[in-house]
Amino acid sequence: MGQYMTKYLFITGGVVSSLGKGITAASIGRLLINRGLSIRMVKVDPYLNVDPGTMSPYQHGEVYVTDDGAETDLDLGHYERYTGQPTSQKSNITAGRIYWDVLHKERRGDYLGGTVQMIPHISNEIKERIRAIEAENPDIILIELGGTVGDIEGLIFLEALRQLGADVGRENAMYIHLTYVPYIKAAGEVKTKPTQQSVAKLREIGILPHILVCRTEVDLTDEHIDKLSLFCNVPKECVIVEKDVETSIYEIPLVLVEQGVDEQILNHFRIARPTRPLKDWQKLISVIKNPKGTIKIGVVGKYSELQDAYKSIYEALYHGGYAAAHEVEIVKIAAEDIEENPAVLDSVSGILIPGGFGSRGMEGKIRAAQYARENGIPFLGICLGLQCAVIEFARNVCGLKGAHTTEFDEERGVTTEHPVVCLLEEQREVTEKGGTMRLGACPCVLEKETKAFEAYGEKKISERHRHRYEVNNNYREQLEKGGLIISGTNPDIGVVEMIELPDHPWFVATQAHPEFKSQPVLPHPLFRDFIAAAIRNS
Repeated sequence: MGQYMTKYLFITGGVVSSLGKGITAASIGRLLINRGLSIRMVKVDPYLNVDPGTMSPYQHGEVYVTDDGAETDLDLGHYERYTGQPTSQKSNITAGRIYWDVLHKERRGDYLGGTVQMIPHISNEIKERIRAIEAENPDIILIELGGTVGDIEGLIFLEALRQLGADVGRENAMYIHLTYVPYIKAAGEVKTKPTQQSVAKLREIGILPHILVCRTEVDLTDEHIDKLSLFCNVPKECVIVEKDVETSIYEIPLVLVEQGVDEQILNHFRIARPTRPLKDWQKLISVIKNPKGTIKIGVVGKYSELQDAYKSIYEALYHGGYAAAHEVEIVKIAAEDIEENPAVLDSVSGILIPGGFGSRGMEGKIRAAQYARENGIPFLGICLGLQCAVIEFARNVCGLKGAHTTEFDEERGVTTEHPVVCLLEEQREVTEKGGTMRLGACPCVLEKETKAFEAYGEKKISERHRHRYEVNNNYREQLEKGGLIISGTNPDIGVVEMIELPDHPWFVATQAHPEFKSQPVLPHPLFRDFIAAAIRNS
């Protein structure tokens, strides 16, 4: 068998879902980068949706957007935050997309009239998608399989990963299994049986894990580790204990490096790289554990009860706090509550309105923008948050009564009198859902002597987008006469990208989603400056 330059690291999960496979995979990616290796990360999702773009946040959390406009799983956000490497269309593979493509090939006659089957057609399609990344010449490709071993929809993916391991040769493939070791409080016992059964299920399929990562709420004794090693056929030094961390999920890379996970991976692949301390990560954890103070930030959204709906927003806020050595306490405020009582915002030192779709809570968000403007509270508007700020300014400063967005005309059963936010004229004819969406990286030119320029420190920037509606250019003159500063515009299509207010401690809004580019060791400049302003204001 020929030598393959690229190595494959497969990460599966067992016993229960929501174990944090994405964070574990991202942490391993961080360790490998720290050892001087180039990596690419892939999330494989066995669900039948083609992508998560149309899935409800209640089902799937936030939709993460890449530079090249892919609407993807939120785990890609973990990958980018931990590794600092951009992901792309190739980084998220769903069962829906695989089946869709295979059936299109069958209709075109690509299979020459043959019977289309799970093996080899579906399994081959999965393998081809993953192996396409070899063209980028990474040292290691990390593939995380969503779901839990035993899920019926994941079987063909496990089979494809088994085949791929055989295709590239044992020396070029490694399997890591993340599992849950429960502690039965009433009995005062740790139970290894679920993990044993999960590994047995993998072995039935033909996958033998090389490393076992055990999520647990308590410390595991040598006896537990011996038992797991014996029954799961994994060397003792490859049974890794991933106990719940007390302070931050960003501790996980340090937990794993302490137990030599990166060393085990390099040994398996016969790759020699010198050890290097995770200095930036150690410094980060020191800051997180020893904050100078706490700052309260109100996030006014329609999915305030869902932790994952605004995952990247929350993480970017924490990152902004790290830059100032402060702990950020996020106060989740339902937009609808503010319609009746905006005074709930009195308890926070900064207000953020995130993006979103649908009219529910819209008036509450507009009211929150007004409250921030009138009371000098630092404000950051993101996507729909910018549009709310513009609508509020048009109504209450420029006197354009009835100013609104045309996005909800049909839902509200009205024609907006002053459509300060609308579709671009050339987009109106596109009727297919998603057809008018501005997705992925877009350029923006900033005006000098603005808070936006001060934050970024450069005139030309690029940020990711996911929206259809824009500030109506026909109202720009009126808005600017009223005192609104257009601090950033798109040089290609001439639309408003960023706005801010003069004579305000810090009031900035962007049509983009800057949260997607924030990292704990490199906080996004807008979030950094927003938190700094909130601290000054507290």
